Amino acid sequence: MIHASDLPETIPVFPLPGALLLPRARLPLHIFEPRYLALLDDVMKTPTRLIGMIQPFERREEGPPPLHGIGCAGRLTAFSETEDGRYMITLTGISRYRVVEEVEGFTPYRRCKVNWDGFDRDLGPVEKDGGFDRPEFMDLLGRFFADRGLSTDWDSLKEAEDELLINSLSMLCPFEPEDRQALLEAPSLPTRRETLVTLIEFALRGGTGEEVMQ
Repeated sequence: MIHASDLPETIPVFPLPGALLLPRARLPLHIFEPRYLALLDDVMKTPTRLIGMIQPFERREEGPPPLHGIGCAGRLTAFSETEDGRYMITLTGISRYRVVEEVEGFTPYRRCKVNWDGFDRDLGPVEKDGGFDRPEFMDLLGRFFADRGLSTDWDSLKEAEDELLINSLSMLCPFEPEDRQALLEAPSLPTRRETLVTLIEFALRGGTGEEVMQ
């Protein structure tokens, strides 16, 4: 278990458009680019084994794309190597963070100085959502999945705890990157659920994520 005092001031970051990691959730990744293979080699030598997932903004000019101000750090909890040198890994979300500044250096991957303040609940117990109307939500979700031609294990969803259900759907539903960023930045589980419902309802009305965020 990682405590607030264990969180480092500087972490390697993995900018990946559309990828969302939330605290206590798991994100599988397939790593093959040389710079991120180097990142993994270095991370496995650290005591916390943290990687900062973060979304980049759309590239508009030469050079690395700018990064969003908030990401989520995950601990490397599963790792396997294929015969051709690629890595299959799983990150378990630990805590969100704010980017203070990007750190210049000699690594092929990007690193950031980060601030963990304001995300204390991420390191705490599983969150509850006292205002969660599950039957109404599942009905909405069923219409969304049918509209998008998606399938899932409905029995597992019905039995999942509030946090697991809401966070898993936030990570898996086919939303635009900016919508995913809004889900990440939601300050609590109830506000994330409200954001998720808004996105689903808007999608069912034929809207776009850009219109939701304006």
